[in-house]
Amino acid sequence: MMIRIREAVVAGSFYPADPGELHSMVRRLLDAAPAGQRLAPTALVVPHAGYIYSGAVAAAAYALLREHQRRYRRVLLLGPAHCMAFRGLAASSADAFQTPLGEVALDHASLDALQHPAVLTIDAAHRNEHSLEVQLPFLQCVLDSFSLLPLVVGDAHAEEVAGVIDRLWGDAETLVIVSSDLSHYLHYEAARDSDNRTCQAIELLDDGGIGRAAACGATPLRGLLIAARRRGLDVMTLGLRNSGDVSGDR
Repeated sequence: MMIRIREAVVAGSFYPADPGELHSMVRRLLDAAPAGQRLAPTALVVPHAGYIYSGAVAAAAYALLREHQRRYRRVLLLGPAHCMAFRGLAASSADAFQTPLGEVALDHASLDALQHPAVLTIDAAHRNEHSLEVQLPFLQCVLDSFSLLPLVVGDAHAEEVAGVIDRLWGDAETLVIVSSDLSHYLHYEAARDSDNRTCQAIELLDDGGIGRAAACGATPLRGLLIAARRRGLDVMTLGLRNSGDVSGDR
C-alpha cells in the first residue's frame, strides 16, 4: 500500500528548509515569547506570513501549548485558500503532511465520519497552499504526538465553517487553529487602525465585525467566532503586529 504524502512547498521561502535551522529558529521564537499565561487554550488564531514577519506573533500563541503538550492529540487546522478558487471547504486525501521536521498523520477517520455537504476532498487546494503548512513546524515542536485535520476554506459561508468546527471539535484533546493574517496593502497607520478594529471584534466574538478585507482568513475566522460564542468561550489577545513593526519599513 502506497502512503500518500503532501510535501512541503514553502520550506526555504516562508521558513528554513534545513531541519536543524528550522528547529533552532522555532525554538528561539518560542523561547522569546512572553511568559505568564498558563491556561490551556481551546482554540488559537495565528498568522501565516513568512516567519521573519509573523513568527514572533505565532510563537506567542504556540508557547501556550508547551506546558500542555500531552493534552492535545488532534489539531483541527483551518486556513484560507490563496492558490485556487473553489466552493466550500477542501479536505486532503493525503495520509500525511510533510515538513523538514517530519510527517504529521491525518485523521481520516474523523473526516470520513463528518459527512458535511460543504466539505469535499480537493487535493489541488492543498498542493501549493501555505496557510496551513507554516503552522506545522510550530506544532511539531510543541506537541508530543498529534493527528491533523487540515481544511482549506474557499468560498463558504461562516455558518458552514462554524458547523464543521462544531462537528469536529470533539473533546478537550482537540485543539482548533485558524490561520489568518489581517489587513493587506495598507499604509502603516491605516493598517494599525484596521487591525485594531479586527482585534476588538475578535475579542468580542463579533463575527459580523470582520469584513473580507479585514483578514485574508476572514471566513474561517468568522466561523470560529460563531462556534466559540456558542460555547461561551473567552478571548485573550496575545500579540498584534504588522510587517512595518518588524522590518521598520512603514
